[in-house]
Amino acid sequence: MIYGSKRMVATSGNVSSFGRAALSNVGESRSGLANALQPVTKTDPVRDATSREYRELQELKKRDREVRQHEQAHIAAGGAYVRGGPTYEYQRGDDGKLYAVGGEVQIDTAPIPDDPAATIRKLETVQRAATAPGEPSSQDRAVAAAAAQGIVEARADLQREQSTATEANADFIGPRRPQEAADEAAGDERQQDLRTRAAIEAYRGTESSSRASAEQLLDLIA
Repeated sequence: MIYGSKRMVATSGNVSSFGRAALSNVGESRSGLANALQPVTKTDPVRDATSREYRELQELKKRDREVRQHEQAHIAAGGAYVRGGPTYEYQRGDDGKLYAVGGEVQIDTAPIPDDPAATIRKLETVQRAATAPGEPSSQDRAVAAAAAQGIVEARADLQREQSTATEANADFIGPRRPQEAADEAAGDERQQDLRTRAAIEAYRGTESSSRASAEQLLDLIA
Protein backbone atom coordinates (compact mmCIF):
# COMPACT_ATOMS: atom_id res chain seq x y z
CA MET A 1 0.00 0.00 0.00
CA ILE A 2 2.94 2.37 0.45
CA TYR A 3 3.85 1.85 -3.18
CA GLY A 4 0.30 2.70 -4.19
CA SER A 5 0.25 5.80 -2.06
CA LYS A 6 3.41 7.11 -3.61
CA ARG A 7 2.06 6.43 -7.02
CA MET A 8 -1.24 8.13 -6.24
CA VAL A 9 0.50 11.23 -4.93
CA ALA A 10 2.88 11.41 -7.84
CA THR A 11 0.43 10.89 -10.67
CA SER A 12 -2.35 13.46 -9.91
CA GLY A 13 -3.75 15.69 -7.21
CA ASN A 14 -7.25 15.37 -8.65
CA VAL A 15 -7.92 11.74 -7.78
CA SER A 16 -11.41 10.86 -6.71
CA SER A 17 -12.20 8.79 -3.76
CA PHE A 18 -13.40 6.18 -6.13
CA GLY A 19 -10.09 6.40 -7.82
CA ARG A 20 -8.35 6.00 -4.55
CA ALA A 21 -10.60 3.15 -3.71
CA ALA A 22 -9.93 1.57 -7.05
CA LEU A 23 -6.24 1.99 -6.67
CA SER A 24 -6.48 0.63 -3.14
CA ASN A 25 -8.49 -2.39 -4.36
CA VAL A 26 -5.99 -3.06 -7.08
CA GLY A 27 -3.28 -3.18 -4.49
CA GLU A 28 -5.25 -5.64 -2.39
CA SER A 29 -6.04 -7.80 -5.42
CA ARG A 30 -2.39 -8.07 -6.28
CA SER A 31 -1.61 -9.09 -2.71
CA GLY A 32 -4.32 -11.81 -2.74
CA LEU A 33 -3.10 -13.10 -6.09
CA ALA A 34 0.39 -13.38 -4.73
CA ASN A 35 -0.87 -15.44 -1.81
CA ALA A 36 -2.88 -17.67 -4.15
CA LEU A 37 0.19 -18.42 -6.22
CA GLN A 38 2.13 -19.63 -3.18
CA PRO A 39 2.37 -23.50 -2.72
CA VAL A 40 -0.54 -24.88 -0.68
CA THR A 41 0.20 -27.67 1.84
CA LYS A 42 -2.58 -30.23 1.30
CA THR A 43 -3.53 -32.73 4.00
CA ASP A 44 -2.62 -36.33 2.98
CA PRO A 45 -5.71 -38.45 3.70
CA VAL A 46 -3.69 -41.60 4.37
CA ARG A 47 -1.67 -39.71 7.00
CA ASP A 48 -4.52 -37.84 8.57
CA ALA A 49 -5.75 -39.93 11.49
CA THR A 50 -9.18 -38.30 11.27
CA SER A 51 -9.80 -39.27 7.65
CA ARG A 52 -11.78 -42.23 6.34
CA GLU A 53 -8.87 -43.19 4.07
CA TYR A 54 -6.51 -43.41 7.04
CA ARG A 55 -8.86 -45.67 9.01
CA GLU A 56 -9.43 -47.94 6.03
CA LEU A 57 -5.70 -48.22 5.41
CA GLN A 58 -5.06 -49.16 9.03
CA GLU A 59 -7.68 -51.88 8.74
CA LEU A 60 -5.98 -53.19 5.61
CA LYS A 61 -2.61 -53.27 7.37
CA LYS A 62 -4.12 -55.13 10.33
CA ARG A 63 -5.81 -57.62 8.03
CA ASP A 64 -2.55 -58.19 6.15
CA ARG A 65 -0.72 -59.04 9.40
CA GLU A 66 -3.49 -61.38 10.55
CA VAL A 67 -3.66 -63.23 7.22
CA ARG A 68 0.11 -63.77 7.05
CA GLN A 69 0.34 -64.94 10.67
CA HIS A 70 -2.61 -67.27 10.08
CA GLU A 71 -1.01 -68.99 7.11
CA GLN A 72 2.41 -69.20 8.77
CA ALA A 73 0.80 -71.01 11.71
CA HIS A 74 -0.58 -73.60 9.29
CA ILE A 75 2.85 -74.07 7.70
CA ALA A 76 4.70 -74.39 11.01
CA ALA A 77 2.32 -77.07 12.32
CA GLY A 78 1.85 -78.92 9.01
CA GLY A 79 5.53 -79.61 8.48
CA ALA A 80 6.35 -82.02 5.66
CA TYR A 81 2.72 -82.39 4.63
CA VAL A 82 2.40 -78.75 3.51
CA ARG A 83 2.55 -78.49 -0.26
CA GLY A 84 4.21 -75.24 -1.30
CA GLY A 85 4.03 -71.81 0.28
CA PRO A 86 0.93 -69.78 1.06
CA THR A 87 -1.11 -68.18 -1.71
CA TYR A 88 -2.53 -64.73 -0.96
CA GLU A 89 -5.40 -62.61 -2.25
CA TYR A 90 -4.51 -58.90 -2.34
CA GLN A 91 -6.27 -55.56 -2.17
CA ARG A 92 -4.67 -52.22 -3.09
CA GLY A 93 -4.82 -49.55 -0.41
CA ASP A 94 -5.18 -45.80 -0.84
CA ASP A 95 -1.40 -45.55 -0.49
CA GLY A 96 -0.97 -47.61 -3.66
CA LYS A 97 0.40 -50.69 -1.89
CA LEU A 98 -1.00 -54.23 -1.99
CA TYR A 99 -2.21 -55.86 1.23
CA ALA A 100 -3.14 -59.50 1.80
CA VAL A 101 -6.81 -59.88 2.66
CA GLY A 102 -7.06 -63.65 2.20
CA GLY A 103 -4.79 -66.66 1.89
CA GLU A 104 -4.57 -70.42 1.72
CA VAL A 105 -2.09 -73.23 2.31
CA GLN A 106 -2.37 -76.65 0.70
CA ILE A 107 -1.77 -79.71 2.89
CA ASP A 108 -1.67 -83.39 1.98
CA THR A 109 -4.46 -85.34 3.71
CA ALA A 110 -4.29 -88.60 1.72
CA PRO A 111 -4.00 -91.80 3.82
CA ILE A 112 -0.76 -93.75 3.61
CA PRO A 113 -1.46 -96.98 1.68
CA ASP A 114 -1.42 -100.22 3.70
CA ASP A 115 -0.19 -98.45 6.85
CA PRO A 116 -3.03 -97.29 9.11
CA ALA A 117 -0.66 -96.50 12.00
CA ALA A 118 1.31 -94.08 9.80
CA THR A 119 -1.96 -92.68 8.48
CA ILE A 120 -3.09 -91.93 12.03
CA ARG A 121 0.14 -90.05 12.78
CA LYS A 122 -0.15 -88.10 9.53
CA LEU A 123 -3.76 -87.09 10.03
CA GLU A 124 -3.07 -86.06 13.63
CA THR A 125 -0.47 -83.65 12.22
CA VAL A 126 -3.00 -82.39 9.67
CA GLN A 127 -5.53 -81.87 12.44
CA ARG A 128 -3.03 -79.83 14.48
CA ALA A 129 -2.10 -77.78 11.42
CA ALA A 130 -5.74 -77.00 10.65
CA THR A 131 -6.40 -75.68 14.15
CA ALA A 132 -3.00 -74.03 14.69
CA PRO A 133 -4.15 -70.40 14.11
CA GLY A 134 -5.77 -68.62 17.01
CA GLU A 135 -9.00 -68.19 15.07
CA PRO A 136 -9.45 -71.09 12.61
CA SER A 137 -11.63 -70.32 9.62
CA SER A 138 -14.66 -72.39 8.65
CA GLN A 139 -12.49 -74.10 6.03
CA ASP A 140 -9.84 -74.85 8.67
CA ARG A 141 -12.47 -76.46 10.89
CA ALA A 142 -13.75 -78.51 7.96
CA VAL A 143 -10.23 -79.84 7.28
CA ALA A 144 -9.79 -80.68 10.97
CA ALA A 145 -13.12 -82.56 10.99
CA ALA A 146 -12.16 -84.52 7.87
CA ALA A 147 -8.83 -85.45 9.46
CA ALA A 148 -10.61 -86.61 12.62
CA GLN A 149 -12.90 -88.84 10.57
CA GLY A 150 -9.88 -90.25 8.73
CA ILE A 151 -8.23 -91.04 12.06
CA VAL A 152 -11.33 -92.98 13.18
CA GLU A 153 -11.30 -95.02 9.97
CA ALA A 154 -7.56 -95.66 10.18
CA ARG A 155 -7.89 -96.85 13.78
CA ALA A 156 -10.61 -99.27 12.69
CA ASP A 157 -8.31 -100.56 9.94
CA LEU A 158 -5.48 -100.94 12.44
CA GLN A 159 -7.71 -102.89 14.80
CA ARG A 160 -8.75 -105.23 11.98
CA GLU A 161 -5.11 -105.78 11.05
CA GLN A 162 -4.20 -106.58 14.64
CA SER A 163 -7.12 -109.03 14.92
CA THR A 164 -6.09 -110.74 11.69
CA ALA A 165 -2.50 -111.00 12.92
CA THR A 166 -3.66 -112.54 16.20
CA GLU A 167 -5.78 -115.10 14.36
CA ALA A 168 -2.91 -115.94 12.03
CA ASN A 169 -0.62 -116.43 15.01
CA ALA A 170 -3.18 -118.69 16.63
CA ASP A 171 -3.44 -120.73 13.45
CA PHE A 172 0.32 -121.06 13.37
CA ILE A 173 0.53 -122.22 16.97
CA GLY A 174 -2.65 -124.30 16.83
CA PRO A 175 -1.36 -127.45 15.00
CA ARG A 176 1.28 -127.94 17.65
CA ARG A 177 -1.20 -128.20 20.47
CA PRO A 178 -2.81 -131.54 19.41
CA GLN A 179 0.67 -132.98 18.97
CA GLU A 180 1.64 -131.78 22.40
CA ALA A 181 -1.54 -133.30 23.81
CA ALA A 182 -0.80 -136.57 21.99
CA ASP A 183 2.71 -136.62 23.38
CA GLU A 184 1.39 -136.01 26.83
CA ALA A 185 -1.17 -138.78 26.40
CA ALA A 186 1.49 -141.16 25.12
CA GLY A 187 3.70 -140.30 28.04
CA ASP A 188 0.90 -140.93 30.46
CA GLU A 189 0.18 -144.23 28.74
CA ARG A 190 3.80 -145.29 29.00
CA GLN A 191 3.87 -144.35 32.66
CA GLN A 192 0.71 -146.32 33.23
CA ASP A 193 2.14 -149.29 31.37
CA LEU A 194 5.27 -149.18 33.49
CA ARG A 195 3.23 -149.05 36.64
CA THR A 196 1.13 -151.98 35.43
CA ARG A 197 4.19 -154.03 34.64
CA ALA A 198 5.70 -153.27 38.03
CA ALA A 199 2.51 -154.36 39.73
CA ILE A 200 2.47 -157.61 37.72
CA GLU A 201 6.06 -158.34 38.56
CA ALA A 202 5.44 -157.67 42.21
CA TYR A 203 2.42 -160.00 42.12
CA ARG A 204 4.43 -162.72 40.43
CA GLY A 205 7.16 -162.43 42.99
CA THR A 206 4.70 -162.80 45.81
CA GLU A 207 3.06 -165.83 44.18
CA SER A 208 6.43 -167.53 43.69
CA SER A 209 7.29 -167.00 47.31
CA SER A 210 3.97 -168.44 48.38
CA ARG A 211 4.45 -171.49 46.26
CA ALA A 212 7.93 -172.07 47.62
CA SER A 213 6.67 -171.78 51.13
CA ALA A 214 3.85 -174.20 50.41
CA GLU A 215 6.16 -176.75 48.92
CA GLN A 216 8.45 -176.46 51.83
CA LEU A 217 5.59 -176.92 54.22
CA LEU A 218 4.30 -179.86 52.35
CA ASP A 219 7.62 -181.36 52.32
CA LEU A 220 7.80 -181.13 56.06
CA ILE A 221 4.34 -182.65 56.50
CA ALA A 222 4.77 -185.51 54.11
